[in-house]
Amino acid sequence: MSTGIEDTPQRRALRHVTARSTGGPIDPRLRLTLNFHPDRTARGRPVLHGLAEDGLYRSQFVTGTGAGSLSAHPGGDRWRWESRMFGGAYDDAPGHERPVYGAVDFRGLPGGGAPRFGSSYLRLTADTVERATFCYPDSFTEPENFGVATRFALLAILERDNPPPLDDYVEAQVHGPVRLDRDVEALVLDPCYRGTQVEKDARRLPCPLEWHPGFRITVDVLRRRPDFRGPEFVALGEEIAEDGLLDARIIGDAERSGRYDPQDLKRVWHYVAHFGAPQTAAPAPTALASP
Repeated sequence: MSTGIEDTPQRRALRHVTARSTGGPIDPRLRLTLNFHPDRTARGRPVLHGLAEDGLYRSQFVTGTGAGSLSAHPGGDRWRWESRMFGGAYDDAPGHERPVYGAVDFRGLPGGGAPRFGSSYLRLTADTVERATFCYPDSFTEPENFGVATRFALLAILERDNPPPLDDYVEAQVHGPVRLDRDVEALVLDPCYRGTQVEKDARRLPCPLEWHPGFRITVDVLRRRPDFRGPEFVALGEEIAEDGLLDARIIGDAERSGRYDPQDLKRVWHYVAHFGAPQTAAPAPTALASP
């Protein structure tokens, strides 16, 4: 007879994905990161305000925002993808019980496991890996390759495929609450937010604050690669640049102005995330605990 704990949507989802996974155990040194843009809003609240007030990192089914597909509602694409991946485990579950999405930081680069989704990230503790499921490629592609902590062959599949820039990540779905005071090793911010309201809000969180070297490009880089996302996004990047430079803060300011399509700005961010990514290991970070 199964107990109530065993019959939760989270346990059912983990069992379903485990049965579809192959390979040996994941490297225990690897961490999961939840990349996001810390200067955006969710349900009318600044993202970091919501994190401070709730103490939790919540799924798109709760926040209604994200840097991927905005289809987290009953019958939407995200709902359908999760139903397929998790064997219907969450079909009748409320939004707050659904998993949150991140990536495996297997390259150990300072920008996190999936910078296409944001300049900053939460680095999770080692034990969150045990309650995560994984897929490659991204879940929106309706993939056939899955993994869990004890059966993880996805890195070999990724390396064989050699995916294009910004697609070279293994998606992670973390099941169960992600609490900032228990499940997060650090919030890692882009230095473009130093001295801004984002930094002030970050210091209210119950987890350490760290900084990585930063994402940044010049408009000259944009002009040399119109083929990457398209000439219209090069023109947009040139328009919003400050002193010939682009970073996450500048793109965030442009989005909050209401003058630009957020989906277009997302493509500009892709330029910054790929061509302006810090490629070397970060120096030993200074962890600053929130007061």
